[in-house]
Amino acid sequence: MKPFTAIFHTTLVLFILCLGVYCDGDGDTEMAPMVAPMEKTEQEALYSTIQGFVGTWWNGSDLYPDPCGWTPIQGVSCDLYDGFWYVTALNIGPVQDNSLDCAHNVEFKLHLFELKHLKTLSFLNCFISPRKHPVTIPANIWYKLAGSLESLEFRSNPGLVGQVPTGFGDLRKLQSLVLLENGLSGNLPTIIGNLVSLRRLVIAGNRFTGHIPDNFGGLGELLILDLSRNSLSGPLPTSFGGLSSLLKLDLSNNQLEGDLPSELGNMKNLTLLDLRNNKFSGGLTQSLQEMASLEDMALSNNPIGGDLLSLEWQNLQNLVILDLSNTGLTGEVPESLAELKGLRFLGLNDNNLTGNPSPKLAALPSVTALYLNGNNLTGELKFSGWFYGKMERRFGAWNNPNLCYPVELMSSSHVPFGVKPCDQEVTYLEPDTRTKLGNENGNADQNFHFMASLGFSSHAIDGLWHGSSGFNRLKAKCGVWGEQTNGVCTVPIASTEWVDYDDEWVPFPLLKRNECRNFVSKSEVDPCVLGRFLACPYEQPLKGSEDEIECSSPPLDSLLSPHLSLPSPSKGASAFELLGHCRS
Repeated sequence: MKPFTAIFHTTLVLFILCLGVYCDGDGDTEMAPMVAPMEKTEQEALYSTIQGFVGTWWNGSDLYPDPCGWTPIQGVSCDLYDGFWYVTALNIGPVQDNSLDCAHNVEFKLHLFELKHLKTLSFLNCFISPRKHPVTIPANIWYKLAGSLESLEFRSNPGLVGQVPTGFGDLRKLQSLVLLENGLSGNLPTIIGNLVSLRRLVIAGNRFTGHIPDNFGGLGELLILDLSRNSLSGPLPTSFGGLSSLLKLDLSNNQLEGDLPSELGNMKNLTLLDLRNNKFSGGLTQSLQEMASLEDMALSNNPIGGDLLSLEWQNLQNLVILDLSNTGLTGEVPESLAELKGLRFLGLNDNNLTGNPSPKLAALPSVTALYLNGNNLTGELKFSGWFYGKMERRFGAWNNPNLCYPVELMSSSHVPFGVKPCDQEVTYLEPDTRTKLGNENGNADQNFHFMASLGFSSHAIDGLWHGSSGFNRLKAKCGVWGEQTNGVCTVPIASTEWVDYDDEWVPFPLLKRNECRNFVSKSEVDPCVLGRFLACPYEQPLKGSEDEIECSSPPLDSLLSPHLSLPSPSKGASAFELLGHCRS
Protein backbone atom coordinates (compact mmCIF):
# COMPACT_ATOMS: atom_id res chain seq x y z
CA MET A 1 0.00 0.00 0.00
CA LYS A 2 2.89 2.33 0.64
CA PRO A 3 3.99 2.47 -3.05
CA PHE A 4 0.41 3.14 -4.10
CA THR A 5 0.09 5.92 -1.51
CA ALA A 6 3.31 7.56 -2.70
CA ILE A 7 2.17 7.43 -6.34
CA PHE A 8 -1.19 8.93 -5.39
CA HIS A 9 0.42 11.79 -3.48
CA THR A 10 2.83 12.52 -6.33
CA THR A 11 0.01 12.56 -8.88
CA LEU A 12 -2.01 14.88 -6.68
CA VAL A 13 0.88 17.34 -6.33
CA LEU A 14 1.46 17.40 -10.10
CA PHE A 15 -2.24 18.01 -10.68
CA ILE A 16 -2.22 20.94 -8.29
CA LEU A 17 0.87 22.40 -9.93
CA CYS A 18 -0.72 22.10 -13.37
CA LEU A 19 -3.56 24.27 -12.20
CA GLY A 20 -1.16 27.22 -12.26
CA VAL A 21 0.65 26.42 -15.53
CA TYR A 22 -0.07 25.57 -19.13
CA CYS A 23 1.33 22.14 -20.15
CA ASP A 24 1.69 21.58 -23.91
CA GLY A 25 2.48 18.39 -25.79
CA ASP A 26 6.18 19.18 -26.04
CA GLY A 27 6.53 19.38 -22.30
CA ASP A 28 7.12 23.14 -22.39
CA THR A 29 5.39 25.09 -19.66
CA GLU A 30 4.62 28.76 -19.07
CA MET A 31 2.97 30.55 -16.17
CA ALA A 32 -0.73 31.17 -16.70
CA PRO A 33 -1.91 34.73 -16.22
CA MET A 34 -4.04 35.54 -13.22
CA VAL A 35 -7.55 35.85 -14.57
CA ALA A 36 -10.26 37.59 -12.57
CA PRO A 37 -13.42 39.42 -13.55
CA MET A 38 -14.08 43.11 -13.01
CA GLU A 39 -17.22 43.93 -11.14
CA LYS A 40 -19.80 45.11 -13.67
CA THR A 41 -20.79 48.31 -11.86
CA GLU A 42 -17.10 49.17 -11.41
CA GLN A 43 -16.43 48.64 -15.11
CA GLU A 44 -19.38 50.77 -16.16
CA ALA A 45 -18.36 53.53 -13.77
CA LEU A 46 -14.83 53.50 -15.20
CA TYR A 47 -16.02 53.70 -18.82
CA SER A 48 -18.45 56.54 -18.07
CA THR A 49 -15.86 58.49 -16.09
CA ILE A 50 -13.22 58.32 -18.82
CA GLN A 51 -15.76 59.17 -21.52
CA GLY A 52 -16.68 62.35 -19.65
CA PHE A 53 -13.08 63.54 -19.75
CA VAL A 54 -11.93 62.15 -23.12
CA GLY A 55 -15.08 62.57 -25.21
CA THR A 56 -18.13 60.66 -26.36
CA TRP A 57 -16.17 59.07 -29.21
CA TRP A 58 -14.36 56.90 -26.68
CA ASN A 59 -16.02 53.47 -26.48
CA GLY A 60 -14.39 51.64 -23.60
CA SER A 61 -16.28 48.37 -23.93
CA ASP A 62 -15.00 47.90 -27.49
CA LEU A 63 -11.50 49.30 -27.02
CA TYR A 64 -10.75 47.87 -23.59
CA PRO A 65 -13.02 44.91 -22.82
CA ASP A 66 -10.71 43.81 -20.00
CA PRO A 67 -9.33 47.14 -18.64
CA CYS A 68 -7.50 45.58 -15.70
CA GLY A 69 -6.32 42.45 -17.51
CA TRP A 70 -5.50 41.69 -21.13
CA THR A 71 -6.42 45.17 -22.44
CA PRO A 72 -5.19 47.66 -19.82
CA ILE A 73 -5.90 51.37 -20.18
CA GLN A 74 -2.97 53.78 -19.97
CA GLY A 75 -3.33 55.79 -16.77
CA VAL A 76 -5.52 53.21 -15.03
CA SER A 77 -4.23 50.90 -12.30
CA CYS A 78 -6.18 48.12 -10.60
CA ASP A 79 -5.98 45.80 -7.63
CA LEU A 80 -7.84 42.71 -6.45
CA TYR A 81 -10.45 42.91 -3.73
CA ASP A 82 -12.44 39.76 -2.84
CA GLY A 83 -11.55 38.16 -6.17
CA PHE A 84 -12.61 41.13 -8.34
CA TRP A 85 -10.63 43.86 -10.08
CA TYR A 86 -11.17 47.41 -8.83
CA VAL A 87 -9.66 50.69 -10.04
CA THR A 88 -7.09 52.08 -7.58
CA ALA A 89 -5.50 54.86 -9.69
CA LEU A 90 -6.86 57.10 -12.44
CA ASN A 91 -4.52 59.57 -14.15
CA ILE A 92 -6.09 61.79 -16.81
CA GLY A 93 -3.89 63.93 -19.08
CA PRO A 94 -0.90 63.74 -21.44
CA VAL A 95 1.54 61.97 -19.15
CA GLN A 96 2.71 59.61 -21.90
CA ASP A 97 2.17 59.29 -25.65
CA ASN A 98 -0.77 56.92 -25.27
CA SER A 99 -2.27 58.62 -22.21
CA LEU A 100 -5.89 59.69 -21.96
CA ASP A 101 -6.10 63.24 -23.33
CA CYS A 102 -8.98 65.45 -22.27
CA ALA A 103 -11.56 66.78 -24.71
CA HIS A 104 -12.33 70.50 -25.06
CA ASN A 105 -15.80 70.04 -23.57
CA VAL A 106 -14.54 68.00 -20.64
CA GLU A 107 -16.85 67.39 -17.69
CA PHE A 108 -16.93 65.52 -14.42
CA LYS A 109 -19.20 62.47 -14.48
CA LEU A 110 -20.69 61.45 -11.15
CA HIS A 111 -19.71 57.86 -11.93
CA LEU A 112 -16.20 58.91 -10.89
CA PHE A 113 -17.32 58.78 -7.29
CA GLU A 114 -18.57 55.20 -7.67
CA LEU A 115 -14.98 53.89 -7.92
CA LYS A 116 -15.07 52.65 -4.35
CA HIS A 117 -11.40 51.62 -4.03
CA LEU A 118 -9.85 54.63 -5.80
CA LYS A 119 -6.63 55.73 -4.04
CA THR A 120 -5.02 58.07 -6.58
CA LEU A 121 -6.75 60.63 -8.81
CA SER A 122 -4.86 63.16 -10.94
CA PHE A 123 -5.61 65.60 -13.77
CA LEU A 124 -2.78 67.10 -15.84
CA ASN A 125 -3.42 69.81 -18.44
CA CYS A 126 -6.99 68.65 -18.77
CA PHE A 127 -9.12 71.77 -18.18
CA ILE A 128 -7.50 74.33 -20.46
CA SER A 129 -10.17 76.84 -21.57
CA PRO A 130 -11.04 79.31 -18.79
CA ARG A 131 -13.10 81.46 -21.16
CA LYS A 132 -14.69 79.03 -23.57
CA HIS A 133 -15.25 76.13 -21.20
CA PRO A 134 -14.51 76.84 -17.53
CA VAL A 135 -14.88 73.89 -15.19
CA THR A 136 -15.47 73.85 -11.44
CA ILE A 137 -14.67 71.05 -9.02
CA PRO A 138 -17.78 69.13 -7.90
CA ALA A 139 -18.80 70.18 -4.42
CA ASN A 140 -20.66 67.88 -2.03
CA ILE A 141 -19.90 64.40 -3.28
CA TRP A 142 -16.30 63.76 -2.22
CA TYR A 143 -17.49 61.90 0.87
CA LYS A 144 -18.00 58.85 -1.37
CA LEU A 145 -14.22 58.59 -1.73
CA ALA A 146 -13.51 59.35 1.91
CA GLY A 147 -12.64 55.77 2.77
CA SER A 148 -10.09 55.23 -0.01
CA LEU A 149 -8.63 58.37 -1.66
CA GLU A 150 -5.04 59.08 -0.58
CA SER A 151 -3.73 61.34 -3.36
CA LEU A 152 -5.60 64.08 -5.28
CA GLU A 153 -3.83 66.26 -7.84
CA PHE A 154 -4.88 68.99 -10.29
CA ARG A 155 -1.84 70.25 -12.24
CA SER A 156 -1.67 72.87 -15.00
CA ASN A 157 -5.40 73.34 -15.53
CA PRO A 158 -6.04 77.04 -16.30
CA GLY A 159 -9.67 76.25 -17.09
CA LEU A 160 -10.28 74.87 -13.61
CA VAL A 161 -11.89 77.82 -11.84
CA GLY A 162 -13.88 78.63 -8.74
CA GLN A 163 -13.19 77.76 -5.13
CA VAL A 164 -11.93 74.66 -3.39
CA PRO A 165 -15.04 72.72 -2.37
CA THR A 166 -15.63 72.20 1.31
CA GLY A 167 -16.22 68.55 0.45
CA PHE A 168 -12.45 68.07 0.38
CA GLY A 169 -12.66 68.11 4.15
CA ASP A 170 -14.30 64.67 4.04
CA LEU A 171 -11.19 63.04 2.56
CA ARG A 172 -9.83 61.92 5.92
CA LYS A 173 -7.32 59.46 4.41
CA LEU A 174 -5.80 62.02 2.03
CA GLN A 175 -2.00 62.15 2.26
CA SER A 176 -1.23 64.33 -0.78
CA LEU A 177 -3.25 67.30 -2.05
CA VAL A 178 -1.74 69.15 -5.03
CA LEU A 179 -3.53 72.11 -6.65
CA LEU A 180 -0.76 73.45 -8.87
CA GLU A 181 -1.06 76.13 -11.58
CA ASN A 182 -4.81 76.19 -11.99
CA GLY A 183 -7.36 79.01 -12.13
CA LEU A 184 -8.72 78.46 -8.62
CA SER A 185 -9.53 81.48 -6.48
CA GLY A 186 -11.13 82.61 -3.24
CA ASN A 187 -9.87 82.02 0.29
CA LEU A 188 -8.00 78.95 1.38
CA PRO A 189 -10.66 76.81 3.05
CA THR A 190 -10.09 76.06 6.71
CA ILE A 191 -11.42 72.53 6.18
CA ILE A 192 -8.03 71.61 4.71
CA GLY A 193 -6.65 71.97 8.21
CA ASN A 194 -8.81 68.97 9.17
CA LEU A 195 -6.93 66.63 6.83
CA VAL A 196 -4.58 65.48 9.56
CA SER A 197 -3.07 62.66 7.45
CA LEU A 198 -1.65 65.09 4.88
CA ARG A 199 2.06 64.77 4.20
CA ARG A 200 2.16 66.99 1.12
CA LEU A 201 0.06 70.14 0.59
CA VAL A 202 0.77 72.13 -2.57
CA ILE A 203 -1.62 74.99 -3.43
CA ALA A 204 0.64 77.06 -5.69
CA GLY A 205 0.23 79.14 -8.82
CA ASN A 206 -3.46 79.94 -8.36
CA ARG A 207 -5.38 83.11 -7.45
CA PHE A 208 -6.08 82.53 -3.80
CA THR A 209 -6.43 85.55 -1.53
CA GLY A 210 -6.91 86.21 2.16
CA HIS A 211 -5.00 84.92 5.15
CA ILE A 212 -3.43 81.53 5.70
CA PRO A 213 -5.74 79.60 8.05
CA ASP A 214 -4.28 79.14 11.52
CA ASN A 215 -5.32 75.51 11.66
CA PHE A 216 -2.84 74.66 8.90
CA GLY A 217 -0.34 74.61 11.75
CA GLY A 218 -2.11 71.54 13.11
CA LEU A 219 -1.07 69.35 10.18
CA GLY A 220 1.59 67.62 12.22
CA GLU A 221 2.38 64.94 9.61
CA LEU A 222 3.08 67.50 6.88
CA LEU A 223 6.44 67.22 5.09
CA ILE A 224 5.92 69.66 2.20
CA LEU A 225 3.89 72.89 2.33
CA ASP A 226 3.85 75.06 -0.80
CA LEU A 227 1.45 78.03 -0.99
CA SER A 228 3.60 80.07 -3.38
CA ARG A 229 2.50 82.25 -6.31
CA ASN A 230 -0.89 83.35 -5.03
CA SER A 231 -2.10 86.65 -3.56
CA LEU A 232 -2.20 85.61 0.07
CA SER A 233 -1.89 88.39 2.63
CA GLY A 234 -1.63 88.87 6.36
CA PRO A 235 0.91 87.49 8.81
CA LEU A 236 2.60 84.12 8.90
CA PRO A 237 0.64 82.10 11.49
CA THR A 238 2.57 81.45 14.68
CA SER A 239 0.87 78.04 14.68
CA PHE A 240 3.35 77.01 11.99
CA GLY A 241 5.70 76.29 14.86
CA GLY A 242 3.76 73.06 15.28
CA LEU A 243 4.91 71.76 11.89
CA SER A 244 7.88 70.02 13.44
CA SER A 245 8.10 67.36 10.71
CA LEU A 246 8.12 69.86 7.85
CA LEU A 247 10.96 69.55 5.31
CA LYS A 248 10.04 72.23 2.76
CA LEU A 249 8.14 75.49 3.27
CA ASP A 250 7.54 77.71 0.22
CA LEU A 251 5.39 80.82 0.66
CA SER A 252 7.14 82.91 -1.99
CA ASN A 253 5.47 85.40 -4.34
CA ASN A 254 2.54 86.44 -2.18
CA GLN A 255 1.71 89.58 -0.19
CA LEU A 256 2.38 88.21 3.28
CA GLU A 257 3.51 90.76 5.84
CA GLY A 258 4.49 91.30 9.44
CA ASP A 259 7.37 89.94 11.48
CA LEU A 260 8.99 86.58 10.92
CA PRO A 261 7.65 84.59 13.90
CA SER A 262 10.18 83.14 16.30
CA GLU A 263 8.21 79.87 16.12
CA LEU A 264 9.95 79.17 12.80
CA GLY A 265 12.85 77.89 14.87
CA ASN A 266 10.73 74.91 15.94
CA MET A 267 11.01 73.48 12.43
CA LYS A 268 14.15 71.53 13.25
CA ASN A 269 13.93 69.32 10.15
CA LEU A 270 13.31 72.08 7.61
CA THR A 271 15.66 72.04 4.59
CA LEU A 272 13.96 74.70 2.42
CA LEU A 273 12.63 78.07 3.61
CA ASP A 274 11.46 80.22 0.70
CA LEU A 275 9.73 83.49 1.62
CA ARG A 276 10.86 85.57 -1.37
CA ASN A 277 8.82 88.42 -2.81
CA ASN A 278 6.55 89.22 0.12
CA LYS A 279 6.31 92.13 2.57
CA PHE A 280 7.88 90.67 5.69
CA SER A 281 9.56 93.15 8.04
CA GLY A 282 10.82 93.44 11.60
CA GLY A 283 14.33 92.07 11.16
CA LEU A 284 15.76 88.57 11.09
CA THR A 285 14.34 86.51 13.93
CA GLN A 286 17.01 84.95 16.13
CA SER A 287 15.32 81.57 15.81
CA LEU A 288 16.54 81.27 12.21
CA GLN A 289 19.98 80.34 13.50
CA GLU A 290 18.43 77.35 15.27
CA MET A 291 17.30 75.76 11.98
CA ALA A 292 20.46 73.71 11.58
CA SER A 293 18.98 71.47 8.87
CA LEU A 294 18.39 74.35 6.45
CA GLU A 295 19.97 73.94 3.02
CA ASP A 296 18.14 76.71 1.14
CA MET A 297 17.11 80.02 2.72
CA ALA A 298 15.57 82.55 0.33
CA LEU A 299 14.22 85.76 1.88
CA SER A 300 14.95 88.19 -0.96
CA ASN A 301 12.72 91.13 -1.90
CA ASN A 302 11.21 91.70 1.53
CA PRO A 303 11.64 94.91 3.59
CA ILE A 304 12.93 92.85 6.50
CA GLY A 305 15.64 95.24 7.70
CA GLY A 306 17.84 94.71 10.71
CA ASP A 307 21.51 93.91 11.19
CA LEU A 308 23.03 91.04 9.24
CA LEU A 309 25.44 90.51 12.13
CA SER A 310 22.56 89.71 14.48
CA LEU A 311 22.64 86.00 13.61
CA GLU A 312 25.35 83.42 14.25
CA TRP A 313 25.53 82.17 10.70
CA GLN A 314 28.14 79.54 11.48
CA ASN A 315 25.35 77.48 13.11
CA LEU A 316 23.79 76.82 9.70
CA GLN A 317 26.45 74.45 8.42
CA ASN A 318 24.15 72.75 5.91
CA LEU A 319 23.36 75.93 3.97
CA VAL A 320 23.85 75.65 0.21
CA ILE A 321 21.82 78.67 -0.95
CA LEU A 322 21.47 81.90 1.04
CA ASP A 323 19.59 84.67 -0.75
CA LEU A 324 19.09 87.83 1.34
CA SER A 325 19.15 90.30 -1.56
CA ASN A 326 17.02 93.44 -1.39
CA THR A 327 15.93 92.92 2.20
CA GLY A 328 17.03 96.27 3.68
CA LEU A 329 19.75 94.68 5.79
CA THR A 330 22.37 96.87 7.47
CA GLY A 331 25.69 96.30 9.18
CA GLU A 332 28.81 94.59 7.93
CA VAL A 333 29.13 91.33 6.03
CA PRO A 334 29.67 88.70 8.75
CA GLU A 335 32.95 86.86 8.56
CA SER A 336 31.10 83.85 9.98
CA LEU A 337 29.55 83.33 6.54
CA ALA A 338 32.97 82.14 5.42
CA GLU A 339 32.56 79.14 7.73
CA LEU A 340 29.71 77.73 5.63
CA LYS A 341 31.83 75.35 3.60
CA GLY A 342 28.94 73.95 1.57
CA LEU A 343 27.62 77.36 0.49
CA ARG A 344 27.24 77.64 -3.29
CA PHE A 345 25.11 80.77 -3.69
CA LEU A 346 25.35 83.88 -1.53
CA GLY A 347 23.17 86.86 -2.45
CA LEU A 348 23.62 89.97 -0.30
CA ASN A 349 23.13 92.50 -3.08
CA ASP A 350 20.92 95.60 -3.00
CA ASN A 351 21.01 96.19 0.75
CA ASN A 352 22.58 98.83 3.01
CA LEU A 353 25.62 96.82 4.06
CA THR A 354 28.76 98.70 5.05
CA GLY A 355 32.39 97.96 5.84
CA ASN A 356 34.88 95.89 3.92
CA PRO A 357 34.00 92.29 2.96
CA SER A 358 36.32 89.66 4.35
CA PRO A 359 38.65 88.01 1.81
CA LYS A 360 37.74 84.71 3.48
CA LEU A 361 34.50 84.76 1.48
CA ALA A 362 36.53 84.15 -1.67
CA ALA A 363 37.95 81.01 -0.05
CA LEU A 364 34.55 79.32 0.24
CA PRO A 365 35.33 75.98 -1.42
CA SER A 366 31.92 75.42 -3.03
CA VAL A 367 30.80 78.93 -3.92
CA THR A 368 29.73 79.46 -7.54
CA ALA A 369 27.89 82.79 -7.19
CA LEU A 370 28.58 85.67 -4.79
CA TYR A 371 26.73 88.98 -5.08
CA LEU A 372 27.64 92.03 -2.96
CA ASN A 373 26.62 94.70 -5.46
CA GLY A 374 24.34 97.60 -4.64
CA ASN A 375 25.52 98.26 -1.08
CA ASN A 376 27.70 100.82 0.71
CA LEU A 377 30.79 98.66 1.05
CA THR A 378 34.07 100.53 1.31
CA GLY A 379 37.80 100.01 1.11
CA GLU A 380 39.92 97.69 -0.93
CA LEU A 381 38.61 94.35 -2.16
CA LYS A 382 41.21 91.83 -1.09
CA PHE A 383 40.05 89.02 -3.33
CA SER A 384 42.52 87.52 -5.79
CA GLY A 385 42.60 87.96 -9.55
CA TRP A 386 42.24 84.19 -9.81
CA PHE A 387 38.92 84.43 -7.94
CA TYR A 388 37.64 87.14 -10.30
CA GLY A 389 38.66 85.05 -13.29
CA LYS A 390 36.90 81.99 -11.94
CA MET A 391 33.69 83.78 -11.01
CA GLU A 392 33.48 86.34 -13.85
CA ARG A 393 30.03 88.01 -13.75
CA ARG A 394 28.91 85.58 -11.04
CA PHE A 395 30.79 87.81 -8.61
CA GLY A 396 29.05 91.14 -8.20
CA ALA A 397 30.49 94.14 -6.38
CA TRP A 398 29.42 97.01 -8.63
CA ASN A 399 27.38 99.94 -7.34
CA ASN A 400 29.48 100.26 -4.19
CA PRO A 401 30.83 103.80 -4.81
CA ASN A 402 33.64 103.63 -2.25
CA LEU A 403 34.80 100.10 -2.98
CA CYS A 404 37.89 99.51 -5.12
CA TYR A 405 40.32 96.80 -6.14
CA PRO A 406 44.13 96.88 -5.75
CA VAL A 407 45.90 98.88 -8.43
CA GLU A 408 48.33 96.03 -9.07
CA LEU A 409 45.44 94.06 -10.61
CA MET A 410 45.08 96.65 -13.37
CA SER A 411 47.61 94.82 -15.49
CA SER A 412 45.60 91.62 -15.07
CA SER A 413 42.77 90.55 -17.31
CA HIS A 414 40.76 89.55 -14.23
CA VAL A 415 39.32 92.47 -12.30
CA PRO A 416 35.90 92.80 -10.62
CA PHE A 417 33.30 94.06 -13.06
CA GLY A 418 32.12 97.60 -12.37
CA VAL A 419 34.62 98.32 -9.60
CA LYS A 420 37.26 101.05 -9.95
CA PRO A 421 40.94 100.63 -9.06
CA CYS A 422 41.98 102.08 -5.74
CA ASP A 423 43.93 105.00 -7.29
CA GLN A 424 40.68 106.29 -8.77
CA GLU A 425 38.53 108.83 -6.99
CA VAL A 426 34.89 109.57 -7.64
CA THR A 427 33.58 113.09 -7.10
CA TYR A 428 30.08 114.14 -8.03
CA LEU A 429 29.94 117.49 -9.82
CA GLU A 430 27.81 120.49 -9.02
CA PRO A 431 24.56 120.75 -11.01
CA ASP A 432 25.74 123.80 -12.99
CA THR A 433 29.09 122.32 -14.05
CA ARG A 434 27.66 120.90 -17.25
CA THR A 435 26.52 124.35 -18.36
CA LYS A 436 29.92 125.89 -17.64
CA LEU A 437 31.59 123.29 -19.81
CA GLY A 438 29.30 123.80 -22.77
CA ASN A 439 29.93 125.93 -25.80
CA GLU A 440 29.88 129.69 -25.80
CA ASN A 441 26.07 129.67 -25.70
CA GLY A 442 26.03 127.36 -22.68
CA ASN A 443 24.51 124.49 -24.68
CA ALA A 444 26.33 121.34 -23.69
CA ASP A 445 24.38 119.01 -25.98
CA GLN A 446 25.74 120.40 -29.25
CA ASN A 447 29.18 118.90 -28.69
CA PHE A 448 30.51 115.57 -27.51
CA HIS A 449 30.26 115.75 -23.73
CA PHE A 450 31.15 113.02 -21.33
CA MET A 451 31.15 112.63 -17.60
CA ALA A 452 33.60 110.11 -16.29
CA SER A 453 35.63 109.26 -13.26
CA LEU A 454 39.03 108.38 -14.65
CA GLY A 455 42.23 107.04 -13.17
CA PHE A 456 45.40 107.92 -15.09
CA SER A 457 48.68 106.08 -14.78
CA SER A 458 51.54 105.02 -16.98
CA HIS A 459 49.90 101.64 -17.47
CA ALA A 460 46.17 102.00 -17.92
CA ILE A 461 43.11 104.17 -17.96
CA ASP A 462 39.73 103.12 -16.72
CA GLY A 463 36.73 104.67 -15.07
CA LEU A 464 32.99 105.01 -14.88
CA TRP A 465 30.42 106.78 -16.99
CA HIS A 466 27.39 108.32 -15.34
CA GLY A 467 23.88 108.70 -16.75
CA SER A 468 23.62 112.31 -15.64
CA SER A 469 25.81 113.29 -18.58
CA GLY A 470 22.59 113.59 -20.56
CA PHE A 471 23.15 110.74 -23.02
CA ASN A 472 20.92 107.69 -23.06
CA ARG A 473 23.71 105.62 -24.54
CA LEU A 474 27.41 105.94 -25.10
CA LYS A 475 28.69 104.89 -28.47
CA ALA A 476 32.24 103.60 -28.39
CA LYS A 477 34.28 103.62 -31.58
CA CYS A 478 37.07 101.30 -30.57
CA GLY A 479 40.43 101.21 -32.30
CA VAL A 480 43.14 99.26 -30.50
CA TRP A 481 46.67 100.37 -31.30
CA GLY A 482 50.05 98.82 -30.71
CA GLU A 483 53.21 100.72 -29.72
CA GLN A 484 53.31 104.38 -30.74
CA THR A 485 56.49 105.38 -32.53
CA ASN A 486 57.09 108.92 -33.76
CA GLY A 487 53.40 109.70 -33.51
CA VAL A 488 52.27 106.72 -35.63
CA CYS A 489 49.77 104.13 -34.29
CA THR A 490 49.38 100.61 -35.68
CA VAL A 491 45.67 99.78 -36.12
CA PRO A 492 45.03 96.02 -36.13
CA ILE A 493 41.27 96.12 -35.44
CA ALA A 494 38.35 98.54 -35.27
CA SER A 495 34.82 97.97 -34.05
CA THR A 496 31.72 99.80 -32.88
CA GLU A 497 29.68 98.93 -29.82
CA TRP A 498 26.92 100.47 -27.74
CA VAL A 499 27.27 100.79 -23.99
CA ASP A 500 23.97 101.30 -22.16
CA TYR A 501 23.51 102.99 -18.81
CA ASP A 502 20.64 104.42 -16.80
CA ASP A 503 21.41 107.08 -14.22
CA GLU A 504 24.09 105.10 -12.46
CA TRP A 505 27.81 104.48 -12.73
CA VAL A 506 28.75 101.88 -15.31
CA PRO A 507 32.18 100.56 -16.29
CA PHE A 508 34.30 102.72 -18.53
CA PRO A 509 36.16 100.70 -21.19
CA LEU A 510 39.56 99.67 -19.90
CA LEU A 511 42.61 100.93 -21.81
CA LYS A 512 45.59 98.71 -21.16
CA ARG A 513 49.28 99.34 -21.74
CA ASN A 514 50.08 100.50 -25.29
CA GLU A 515 46.41 100.76 -26.23
CA CYS A 516 44.16 103.69 -26.99
CA ARG A 517 40.49 103.88 -27.89
CA ASN A 518 38.27 106.51 -29.45
CA PHE A 519 34.90 107.40 -27.98
CA VAL A 520 32.23 109.30 -29.80
CA SER A 521 28.77 110.35 -28.74
CA LYS A 522 25.56 109.27 -30.43
CA SER A 523 25.85 112.40 -32.58
CA GLU A 524 28.97 110.98 -34.27
CA VAL A 525 31.24 113.96 -33.53
CA ASP A 526 35.01 113.72 -33.38
CA PRO A 527 36.29 111.51 -30.56
CA CYS A 528 39.02 112.01 -28.03
CA VAL A 529 41.72 109.54 -27.13
CA LEU A 530 42.12 109.76 -23.38
CA GLY A 531 45.22 109.80 -21.21
CA ARG A 532 48.79 110.22 -22.32
CA PHE A 533 47.90 109.40 -25.91
CA LEU A 534 47.36 111.96 -28.63
CA ALA A 535 43.89 112.92 -29.81
CA CYS A 536 43.13 111.39 -33.21
CA PRO A 537 40.08 112.39 -35.28
CA TYR A 538 38.24 109.21 -36.22
CA GLU A 539 38.00 110.19 -39.89
CA GLN A 540 41.76 110.85 -40.21
CA PRO A 541 42.88 109.43 -43.60
CA LEU A 542 45.38 106.61 -43.55
CA LYS A 543 48.94 107.26 -44.64
CA GLY A 544 51.19 104.68 -46.17
CA SER A 545 49.45 101.36 -45.66
CA GLU A 546 46.13 100.31 -44.17
CA ASP A 547 47.91 99.48 -40.93
CA GLU A 548 48.99 103.04 -40.13
CA ILE A 549 47.22 106.21 -39.11
CA GLU A 550 48.96 109.46 -38.31
CA CYS A 551 48.14 110.96 -34.91
CA SER A 552 48.74 114.59 -35.78
CA SER A 553 46.02 116.27 -33.72
CA PRO A 554 46.92 118.31 -30.66
CA PRO A 555 47.12 116.55 -27.29
CA LEU A 556 43.96 115.99 -25.32
CA ASP A 557 44.62 118.76 -22.80
CA SER A 558 44.37 121.34 -25.58
CA LEU A 559 40.87 120.08 -26.42
CA LEU A 560 39.50 120.35 -22.90
CA SER A 561 37.48 123.18 -21.48
CA PRO A 562 39.66 125.84 -19.86
CA HIS A 563 38.04 124.91 -16.56
CA LEU A 564 39.93 121.58 -16.54
CA SER A 565 43.47 120.39 -17.02
CA LEU A 566 45.27 117.09 -17.41
CA PRO A 567 48.02 115.91 -15.07
CA SER A 568 51.36 115.14 -16.58
CA PRO A 569 51.61 111.46 -17.59
CA SER A 570 55.06 111.35 -16.07
CA LYS A 571 53.53 111.68 -12.61
CA GLY A 572 52.32 108.10 -12.87
CA ALA A 573 49.25 106.95 -10.98
CA SER A 574 47.64 110.29 -10.30
CA ALA A 575 43.84 110.50 -10.11
CA PHE A 576 41.33 113.16 -10.98
CA GLU A 577 37.78 113.64 -12.14
CA LEU A 578 37.18 114.63 -15.72
CA LEU A 579 34.11 116.32 -17.15
CA GLY A 580 34.76 117.81 -20.54
CA HIS A 581 34.04 117.90 -24.22
CA CYS A 582 35.93 117.69 -27.47
CA ARG A 583 35.82 121.00 -29.23
CA SER A 584 35.79 121.23 -33.00
